[in-house]
Amino acid sequence: MKLRICRLFAIAALVFCCFAGAQALAQNAYITNLDANTVSVIDTTSNTVAATIPVGSAPWGVAVSPDGSTVYVTNFHGNTVSVIATASNTVTATIPVGSIPLGVAATPDGSTVYVANQGANTVSVIATASNTVTAKIPVGIFPYGVAVTPDGSRVYVTNFFDNTVSVIARGQDGVTAVIPVGNEPIGVAVSPDGSTVYVANSLTSTGQ
Repeated sequence: MKLRICRLFAIAALVFCCFAGAQALAQNAYITNLDANTVSVIDTTSNTVAATIPVGSAPWGVAVSPDGSTVYVTNFHGNTVSVIATASNTVTATIPVGSIPLGVAATPDGSTVYVANQGANTVSVIATASNTVTAKIPVGIFPYGVAVTPDGSRVYVTNFFDNTVSVIARGQDGVTAVIPVGNEPIGVAVSPDGSTVYVANSLTSTGQ
């Protein structure tokens, strides 16, 4: 089915939240605290902070593995990704990636994590079994948001200064298409059936 790129307008937020995927951990939300270099774990059943986890410098993006066992946090001043085990809420690994990592997304099978490196104009491909970077894919200028299709076959990356979205075919480690969108695209999301991609553009065509 041909994908449709739907254009939206939005303002970037400096707080990222993600819920754990496993049923046993579904009550927890993970929030990055940019200035404190920590991640807060919120128990959503009581709306209280259950834990505070030290991570890297200037944590930003959050992604949770499909089974809810692992949380991946980008640290944009540290140029790293912190790997958190949700069972203990501790950092079990720190992965060097590219310059100024922001957006992050995990594949549905949990085997791969994609990280947008804004300062390097690349996407790092992380093999979760070894917590190592297996490839760095050139994309547009200032990549920001990352989303993976439900079947795991494609990755969509917003390029802030290019006003485009790069499409990466999983397994090919390269861009297969570039889609023009609105001004300064930030967030990106894929519909549950994989037929539609939504992109948040931070400026209108008049720059307002």
